[in-house]
This record gives sequence, C-alpha cells and structure tokens, in this order.
Amino acid sequence: MKSAELDKLARRHGISLTRPSPDNREVAISGETKRKILSALKIDLPGAADHETGAMRREPKPAAKKIARSFLPEFLSSTRVWGVSLQLYELRSARNWGIGDFEDLADMADLLGSLGADFIGLTPLHAPFLADPERCSPYEPSSRQHLNPLYIAVDRLPGFACSPELERQLASLRQADLVDYAGVAQIKLRVLRDLWPAWRQCHTYDPADFEAFITQGGNSLRLHALFECLSLSMVERGAGAGWQRWPADFQRFDSAAVAEFERGHAEDVRFHMWLQWIAHRQLMQAADRAGKAGLRIGLYLDLAVGEAVDGSATWSEPDIYVSKATIGSPPDPFAVDGQDWHLAGYLPSAIAAGEMSPFRRMVSAAMRYAGAIRIDHAAALRRLFLVPLGSRPDGGAYVRYPQDRLLQILADVSAEHRCLVIGEDLGLIPKGLQDDLAAAQILSYRILSYEQDEKGFKPADVYPVLALACISTHDHQTLAGWWRGADIQARCEHGIVPPDLTEAHLEDRKRERWNLKAALKAAGLDLPARLSQARASEETLRELTVSAYRFIARTPSLLAAVRLADLTDEKRPTNVPGTSDSYPNWKPKLSVLLADLMSSPLLKSVTAAMREERPRE
Repeated sequence: MKSAELDKLARRHGISLTRPSPDNREVAISGETKRKILSALKIDLPGAADHETGAMRREPKPAAKKIARSFLPEFLSSTRVWGVSLQLYELRSARNWGIGDFEDLADMADLLGSLGADFIGLTPLHAPFLADPERCSPYEPSSRQHLNPLYIAVDRLPGFACSPELERQLASLRQADLVDYAGVAQIKLRVLRDLWPAWRQCHTYDPADFEAFITQGGNSLRLHALFECLSLSMVERGAGAGWQRWPADFQRFDSAAVAEFERGHAEDVRFHMWLQWIAHRQLMQAADRAGKAGLRIGLYLDLAVGEAVDGSATWSEPDIYVSKATIGSPPDPFAVDGQDWHLAGYLPSAIAAGEMSPFRRMVSAAMRYAGAIRIDHAAALRRLFLVPLGSRPDGGAYVRYPQDRLLQILADVSAEHRCLVIGEDLGLIPKGLQDDLAAAQILSYRILSYEQDEKGFKPADVYPVLALACISTHDHQTLAGWWRGADIQARCEHGIVPPDLTEAHLEDRKRERWNLKAALKAAGLDLPARLSQARASEETLRELTVSAYRFIARTPSLLAAVRLADLTDEKRPTNVPGTSDSYPNWKPKLSVLLADLMSSPLLKSVTAAMREERPRE
C-alpha cells in the first residue's frame, strides 16, 4: 500500500498522523505504527481503503454544536458542598478482616454525615483477580462491570459464626500495617464457601431476589463468574490467573473445552454469581446509609480508564476490545520515554455501538450505586494513545473516539440515575476538551499543586464553578508530605528520577512553598509564624493543612474534597506512580481506627473549617 493511501486509511479510522514530543513538537508517526494501530483496530489492510466503519466516520461539526448535558442536582444551583475521599481497603476497624469493607463504608457515611459532609469519594471498586489477589491496583481491574468481593463484610451475613481459631487469624490480618490481599482472599473465600451451602438450603435471603439479579446480569455476570472459576482452577494447575497464559482451548469463552468445564462446575459458577449479589446488596445498603446520614450526593465512585489485558472483561467480550495495543501516554517532559499502562481499551467502533453499548453498561454499573462518578483520564472521551504490543510508547499513536456519542450516553445514564459526572482532565488534554466537558455539565478536576502558572498558585476565585477542587489524590503525598518534599525524595529513592534532577526539583519545591504561602496570605488566611522551611514541625504543618483546606473551600467550585489521609497525617503514600515491586502500592492502611477518627484534632479542625466555609443551605 502506498504511503498516501496508508495515511488516508489511518485518518479515516481516527488515527492521528503525529504525536507530541517532550519538547512540544509534533512528530510524524511511522508507517509501521500506522499499520500496527490499524491492525489493533481490527482493520484489514487489503482493500480496507474502500470501506469506512460507521462508528468512526468523522462526525459533522456544525458551527454551533449542541452538546448533551449530564445531570446536576438542583440543590447545587444555590450551594457548594464538600466531602471526603479515601480508599475503602485502607480503613481500619475492630471488626473488619484486615481490609476495609462495605460495613466500614456505611459506618464512615454515618460519621461524615454527622460532620456535615455530602459525599464519600472512593477509588474504583471494580472486580479484581480473585485467583491472584496481589494484583491489587484498582486501576487495572479484571472487569469494570462487576464488584470486588473482597469488600464483602462476611461477619454481617446471616449464619456466620466466628470460631476462636478464625478470630486469631483475623486479629493478625487486622494488626498488619499493609493489606495482606492473599491472606484476606484466602480466609474470606473459605468462609464464604462454607456459608454458601447453608444459604442454598435455608434461603436466608429471598431467593427470588438472587434469581432476578442473575437474570439482570445476563451473560456478562455468568461469564465473569465462569472466568473466576476457571482462573482459580488454572492457578491450581500453575497456568496463572490471567487467560493469556491458559491452554489455547480455554482462551476463548465460547470453546468446547470451556463449555465442558462450565457443565462440570455449575455450582461454582453460581457461587461466584452469589458473591457478586452479596457485594451488590451490601454496597446498595452502604449507599442507603449515606442517604439516611444526610450525604446529599452520597457515594462518589471512580471509573478506571481500561481493564487488564488478560482479565474477565477481555476474555468474555474479546470483540469489543483493542487486542493488539494497550493504553498509554506519549513522551512528555515528565516521562521522556512515554508510558505504557498495559490496559485494554474499547474499540472506537464498538464503544458506543448498540442500545446497550459497552460504555453505557460500564457507566450504568457504577451509577446504580452513586450520586457522582469520576471518569479517570477523561481525555479518553475524545482520544486514546495506543501502544502496539511489542513496541515502545514512542511507537504509539493517538486514536479518535466518538466523543459526541459518549457524552450523549453520559447525559442519558446520569439523568436516569440522577448522578453527576466528574472528568479527570489532567495531563495531555486535547485542545477544546475542557470547554466541551464544561458545556456537557461534566465537572473539571482541579488539584491545588497543579493550579499554578508563571505567577505562582492561582487565586481561589479563578477556579471554575463546574469543578471538584482538592489538595491531592491517591497518586500524591499528603500536603504535609508535599511540603517536606517527600514525593521528590521517593521518586529518587525508587530510581524514577535521577539525583541531579532531584536536586532541581527540590529547588523548585522551595519556590513552590513560598508561592503557596503567598497565595494563602493573599486569600486572608492565617499561617503559622514558624512556617519557614521544609522541616516545619508536625503541629505547624497541621495548621498549614487547615489553612489550605479553607483555601480550597473558598473556591467557587461546586465540590471540594478533603483527603482522609491528610486528616490522619499519613506518612506512607497510597501509591508511588512509576513503581511496581519497590513500593507496596495500594496496600498501606490508615494509622487510625475508624472508631478513633473523631479523636483526631486535625480531623476536627479541618471538618469544622469546611462547615464554616461551606455551610449547609
């Protein structure tokens, strides 16, 4: 195929012919990249230039484009609200099994409701690999359409009775400072399997409700449960939890070998559907508790940008996923080689296709429980950077997605569930996307440390109204850690940034500290007199934290999120981006028991400040 024909074909299927470079130039992608991306999009090159997939036909751009608008609660037209963000697994309690669970979430809702909060922000609750619990990143799930059974509060199930030996094992799991995912999974699945036969015989819950859940879940639920059974079986055989390492005749859900396995494991499949039903019921109960506690938004759930390449979702529905490329990011000044996140994304031609499109099903799965959802990497509504398998990130390319139809789906489903939408619009954002998201009533995501320009930190009053404002996220240190430069030191210690660049970053942080003090003073906020250097005392940094949250609360942004780790003064970060084996990402627990949170002076001070700055109206 001639170069001009290849370029025409690439453009027709939404492939950008250039990508950005670290020095902000546009670099032409190679012919090899174009061919690989076309193949990943399942475009057959011979004769392909003569046809055009309807899903990827360039959408007309009228002069005054009408953008579908997502749901916004009426009460937000006259008030601004605040809530608390956390990781469910990090919660400690005297009764959980070494990992925060849905009962802890309900208890947290009661606590935060009493403090005047309106939402609880959570990292994704998507289904992981039960057969390989150490694959614990909530942003690399096995399936985004199903829940994580490890969050089930087993002790709240009818028929459960604790033995002295079990209590001894649970005490050990609770006392650990890191979540022992393997230990938690082993004990929870064992006890749940023991409860399952008794439940079948006694029908402690209404069996009709379980059957209705199975009917509503359809093939998606059945195949996910079947995948879990196969995955556990394959681990026992030494083949691994992910389907790409399984024998060839088990790598397709519709093979004769899989059908034979399912016939021989019908009860196991129903057991895993039961786990999903129990998780669904308990999460619904937590959402109900949040509403009764006075949280007007309730649960705010996060959606990962993709799924594991070898998980339940890609095994169950291979025809709707990009199969020969993974989601990543092009080279930029902070990652000069680019990034490959090793996540599977929907095909542009399939993502919005059909009445119950993959995208509609995914967002519906979260919105059924939530008053707000956050779309991780909101740029994916317009484009994704795809890295062909076997290539480096600089061999990838941007691919266009049907933005208008995705925004229409968000508008429709959010209205149905009365759920507002937040778009994580950070990083490399295509031109005009933030304007389109604002027109669609999708809230922007504004992090204090990112809201800087050549003059320093932006004043509170320039933050957009349609936004969620916060100080930091799970990918950052606490504010006190940021002030001390702990994030910079961590990147150096884990070999992410070389020592010479670390020194430059520490110098930059000196300037940032001065600029933050200037911004807080300009906002009329009190600062401790001893706040003069990185080695400020803990008490001084607590005072800074209160002032910083007052600053965030004074922005016009409709939502402001307080990070729980700030209130408990955590020293270990949740996640150090760029690490895998060198840091226990997604495992550190809070240093304080849920029942003891109210004894934290910082929690009392910050939540009191949020109530003063954002009173209930």
